[in-house]
Amino acid sequence: MIGFIIGLIVVGLIAGALARFLVPGRDPMSIGATIVLGILGSFVGGILADVLLRDDTADRGLSPAGIIGSVIGAVVLLLIYNAVTSRRGVRV
Repeated sequence: MIGFIIGLIVVGLIAGALARFLVPGRDPMSIGATIVLGILGSFVGGILADVLLRDDTADRGLSPAGIIGSVIGAVVLLLIYNAVTSRRGVRV
């Protein structure tokens, strides 16, 4: 169980850091937020892989993705986060 948690944290850190590197712009996140971004990105990547690559006979449900799927999911989440939190107010 401890090995799984440590593996989740390591993959989350790698995927989150790569996502932050690939998405342009400034992202003032802590290391903890980067790890959470990578972990959530792993699940988003798993959902995307399930939707895009699944045949109709097998319903596998939610599954964590590999490192590439984790990075893709984390990039998607980071782009959504940046779009939602961007401050496009009028400056006077």
